[in-house]
Amino acid sequence: MAEVTFNKLEKVYSNGFKAVHGIDLKIAEGEFMVIVGPSGCAKSTTLRMLAGLETISGGEVRIGDRIVNNLAPKSRGIAMVFQNYALYPHMTVKENLAFGLKLSKMPKAQIEEQVLEAAKILELEELLDRLPRQLSGGQAQRVAVGRAIVKKPDVFLFDEPLSNLDAKLRASMRIRISDLHKQLKKSGKPATTVYVTHDQTEAMTMGDRICVMKLGHIMQVDTPDNLYHYPKNMFVAGFIGAPEMNIKPSKLVEKDGQIGLTVGHYTLVLNASQQDKVRSHAGQDVFFGVRPEFVSVSATPFAENHSQGELVRVENMGHEFFMYLKVDNFELTCRMPSDQARPIIESSMHGTVYFQFEMDKCHIFDAKTEQNISL
Repeated sequence: MAEVTFNKLEKVYSNGFKAVHGIDLKIAEGEFMVIVGPSGCAKSTTLRMLAGLETISGGEVRIGDRIVNNLAPKSRGIAMVFQNYALYPHMTVKENLAFGLKLSKMPKAQIEEQVLEAAKILELEELLDRLPRQLSGGQAQRVAVGRAIVKKPDVFLFDEPLSNLDAKLRASMRIRISDLHKQLKKSGKPATTVYVTHDQTEAMTMGDRICVMKLGHIMQVDTPDNLYHYPKNMFVAGFIGAPEMNIKPSKLVEKDGQIGLTVGHYTLVLNASQQDKVRSHAGQDVFFGVRPEFVSVSATPFAENHSQGELVRVENMGHEFFMYLKVDNFELTCRMPSDQARPIIESSMHGTVYFQFEMDKCHIFDAKTEQNISL
């Protein structure tokens, strides 16, 4: 196993475009690190620099105690799984699994042993004599993963490996790859993994930690739970979570020593700990953010600290409803269990409803820096 380190890593193309802006990241030995972000954020470029498939313009990439900037991909101790599987169409599954080992001049008996071991781990024993065209998408992806496993690399690299699969198969492969990582780690085999995706569900369910990127910058590196509940900035808050966090322009106002947050023409009082954190920003424009599950809706007024709006649209997700409220000039999303939401919907559709936030779950972002000032 090996630790992976980026130190001031940069990528500048020949036309002067800077894709990666001096990022620092340390991936622990045996860790499953997911790099996530929207299209064009340079997550795949970063992975390809680690793999040796893109030249490095500045900074260092270390695998273990080696600087690998100028090493060929085959000398870096990595194995990569691509989006398009990249299987050789004229070779059987067994031949595809063995191909890289044959190139390295490994003894035939050892190749046979490692291929069968990988086939067993990924349940490919019954498919070894098939050609790629005879495989389903999920089977082909398992072969691609198996081809990485047989090399017993220091680091596994995955570049959006599930994006060509349907939703059900993606869910199945997420579990399989996560279980594989845990299995290899438990057995003491190489398990350091760097996984690139634009799919936040993959990121949240698979990663020990997640690195969120935007336009070649790292926005936050943290556990899935911390990213969800304690986003450091407005980009991470809006990117992580589905449906996404409600983020709206607001203002911090002070009255009688109490700090409140404007929501439309209402003012909601912050709790004591939040007031202490944001008091220095009183009177300033901010953005407030609250996740849909922390918005409570009722057909009748709450006892205190509530606002009202119009219920304009609902989405039935089966076990829960997404409810959309029009509040002055913006829309607010609420997420409620079906049994709680149905009576409200039946009595108030296209009518007035009342809502309140779990104030200790609200986030407040500086309007200029977009940093979370309520943490």
